[in-house]
Amino acid sequence: MAVSLRVPEHVRKRIAKLARRRKTTPHALMLEAISEKVAAEESRAAFHAEAHRRLKSMKKTGAAIPAGEVFEYLELRAAGKPAARPKARRVA
Repeated sequence: MAVSLRVPEHVRKRIAKLARRRKTTPHALMLEAISEKVAAEESRAAFHAEAHRRLKSMKKTGAAIPAGEVFEYLELRAAGKPAARPKARRVA
């Protein structure tokens, strides 16, 4: 698929400078940047879809882990201390 982009002059100059530094072409650099952006957006969309799925499940079952327990668990893990993973349960 051929695509035409109107790239402002100041951006074109920056792309050309980066491409020279990396010993590649401006075209290859732009393709790489677009591919990375598409992958990041796909990852973000998957993250949001999973969050919505989990929220729906939580609302349906009423099972959740209180935020305080999650933060305590994460703080212990970040400090390199052993911590039991909190379990979901019905919360009010």
